[in-house]
Amino acid sequence: MTSESVSVRRATVADAAAIASLSAELGYPVEPADIETRLGALLGAADQVVLVVTATDNAVVGWVHGAEHLLLEVGSRCEILGLVVSSGHRRRGIGHRLLAAVEAWAVSRRLPEVSVRSNVRAAPLGCLRPCSQPCKVRTETPSSAANCD
Repeated sequence: MTSESVSVRRATVADAAAIASLSAELGYPVEPADIETRLGALLGAADQVVLVVTATDNAVVGWVHGAEHLLLEVGSRCEILGLVVSSGHRRRGIGHRLLAAVEAWAVSRRLPEVSVRSNVRAAPLGCLRPCSQPCKVRTETPSSAANCD
């Protein structure tokens, strides 16, 4: 499958089981009913976006959750709170498609930046590409966070 044979759309509560399965792949086991409840709350919030990627057979093979946050130190920005691509569909441009869709959402909300904070057990973020203007991607890992000692 190439990135051209997938499509990105807003998630629905009907995607809960697939999102739960993908979350478990990343090491976050969760019940589909819990995802359904959380999606119900998130889908109605203007400052949140949950998108899925579907393959030609309409199977959900990835998801991303972005949110508008107002941070004291940097102001408003979009933060990617979760991003998963199925292990059988990685390295095919799907993650980039999800990032581009979140970037477009952020631009539509006039947010100047999209940021990603990575857990140490997550895949390396070196494959992220810069956003098109006016957005920029900022990645943060535990090692790049401020020293709290």
